[in-house]
Amino acid sequence: MTTRSGRILRVALPVVLILVWLAGAAVGGPYFGRVDEVSTNDRAAYLPSSAESTVVGERLTDFTGDDTIPAVIVVESPDDLSPDNDRLTALSERITEVLGVDSSSPAVVSDDARAAQLFVQVDADGELREIVEDLRETARDAVGADLEVWVTGAAGFSADLSRAFTGIDGLLLGVALIAVFVILVIVYRSPLLPVLVLMTSTFALCVALLTVWWLARAGIVVLNGQIQGILFILVIGAATDYALLYVARFREALAAGQARWPATWTAWRRTIEPVAASGGTVIAGLLCLLLSDLATNRALGPIASIGIVFAMLAALTFLPALLAITGRAAFWPFSPREQETPVEERIERARGVWPRTARAVARHPRRIWIACTVALLVGAAGVVGLKADGVAQSELVLGESEARDGQVVLAEHFDAGSGSPAYVLVPEDRAAETVALLEEAAGVASVGALSADSVSGTVQVSADGGELVASSDGPPGAEAPAPTVSDGDLLLVATLADAADSLAAEETVEELRGSLDASLGDAVALVGGTTATDLDTNDTSIRDRTLIIPVILAVVLLILMVLLRSVLAPVLLILSVVVSFATALGVSAVVFNTVFAFPGADPVVPLYAFVFLVALGIDYNIFLMSRVREESVRHGTRTGILRGLVATGGVITSAGLVLAATFAALGVIPILFLAQLAFIVAFGVLLDTLLVRSLLIPALTYDIGRAIWWPSDLSRRIPREEGPGRVGSTP
Repeated sequence: MTTRSGRILRVALPVVLILVWLAGAAVGGPYFGRVDEVSTNDRAAYLPSSAESTVVGERLTDFTGDDTIPAVIVVESPDDLSPDNDRLTALSERITEVLGVDSSSPAVVSDDARAAQLFVQVDADGELREIVEDLRETARDAVGADLEVWVTGAAGFSADLSRAFTGIDGLLLGVALIAVFVILVIVYRSPLLPVLVLMTSTFALCVALLTVWWLARAGIVVLNGQIQGILFILVIGAATDYALLYVARFREALAAGQARWPATWTAWRRTIEPVAASGGTVIAGLLCLLLSDLATNRALGPIASIGIVFAMLAALTFLPALLAITGRAAFWPFSPREQETPVEERIERARGVWPRTARAVARHPRRIWIACTVALLVGAAGVVGLKADGVAQSELVLGESEARDGQVVLAEHFDAGSGSPAYVLVPEDRAAETVALLEEAAGVASVGALSADSVSGTVQVSADGGELVASSDGPPGAEAPAPTVSDGDLLLVATLADAADSLAAEETVEELRGSLDASLGDAVALVGGTTATDLDTNDTSIRDRTLIIPVILAVVLLILMVLLRSVLAPVLLILSVVVSFATALGVSAVVFNTVFAFPGADPVVPLYAFVFLVALGIDYNIFLMSRVREESVRHGTRTGILRGLVATGGVITSAGLVLAATFAALGVIPILFLAQLAFIVAFGVLLDTLLVRSLLIPALTYDIGRAIWWPSDLSRRIPREEGPGRVGSTP
């Protein structure tokens, strides 16, 4: 290639790469405001088709004729509601005029005459949040200011959950980017470089979101508010981490006296392997979620993997192009100085944090790694207090929730499970036997059956001498409506004594399933409804957690073995990350129980935390150990460890602070799951960055020496080391 053509390529290639990414960001940017078009927060949609609640849910329309979601309107008065019958009747009529409302029952007054409830069926295909907001406004207008009104039930809780995610695009992204920008300005003391790094991560997110949006639109993946928030944070954090690694290598090359283009090529060659290994490890860990039975977990795997792919591509193409054009100006006013102090001299005499750390590791390696291990194990002891067996749906939203408040009022005046019953699908010839069993159950307040002939849509039933008896809901002497029969089955309605989203209600459903299986023999009776959906979701999450965590460990271990050409080093790295994860969970459990007084955690929280902490936590070990191996080949293992620690200390710590800050930003979304995940991952990343990678791993590998690379040739090679009195010398 001629000199002239080489100069053209050095200008044209960066310009083309920048224009390509600008085009991708321009197209993908507007999709930030369109995520609601392809997302869903319906928990029932996440379960496998084999789950009991899924089977019952699919059959529900056979009995109701419409695909609806129940809502309960609760009206409370400080006095007797009897004089307000006209207003309650008018309320029932006006509710049916709300767009998206399929039907409404007459008002049912409580025994104490101080409250009334109306059962409303909302179109499942409508804009649920808007429908519920209209319901709330219409109900308040209809009853007047002297009565209190709440809209609760499954539709109310779903609407509140959806409202909690409102503004996630702007709020979450804004908080994350501001946090990253502040950290980068402090680290680099440059006004331009942080902007270039943030452009890299933001453009990566734009293109990733564009890809994910169309996959969700095509029905290939399931997207919800939680996955959306995680995608934003993961891409911003990972892209920034990879960018910082490249910036560090580029700065080293400039400091060595190289011009912009040679420095770009040198930095790229030295960055691609650790970034590819790191990103590949994260992607492999995320794709293990495809083994999950929950659709939302299966979706997170490929969606987050897509984000990581674009984070890697942006850090390895867009950022190098930007720095190739800006050169030393990107670091202004503190441009890299040529002929900086050699690494060996910095280790021996420099006063910086990392040279001091390297000297401490060299002098007391065994004392340091044992002390770090003991500290981690003490923190891990708190994991026994982690309550991750599920929480009530009413606890998912932090802060205000009208549905939760309405559920409390409902429980004060009616059976707490009103409006969100358990549905029991049973053969018609075993219906009476099933009703008798339901009537005897301690957690069941009343039993009915769906009936197309009933005004309210249900009819009260009982078992009398082995026969199913229906009660009339009309005037005295009127014939009782018959329960609807579909394909030889009846759908019984069991109103629970406890709130449908409570753990007590889940225990009732679990007991009912066991009793029905034991009593009906070959006949199949399936229990569904809101409570059953929550129960099935928790059970499936626990099963996923038990299966996926060992698989992730095995996959990550194999990748590390290939990357480091060793068996012992990867095993020790995996063990360190596992202990660090246990410590993060243990400390988080103490904080959740004593500081925040959280009611518990969803079973999927430890799984997600594990995926991110193992996949992302191993990143820093990859950054460190890949550099250590590079240095060990030329200078020996112990010297290589110290050189690698000094060379990567600043960049990895900066990357850890950035990733912790971005995950902590999830805490601004008032959702219990995201708040807990934000704390666990942010704390765990800081633990990995500041303790495990900075002290534990360097001290442990230094103490072991070249045997750390067993069984590769490097474990047997004895290169020329420094003299016996120097830091890093071989014993």
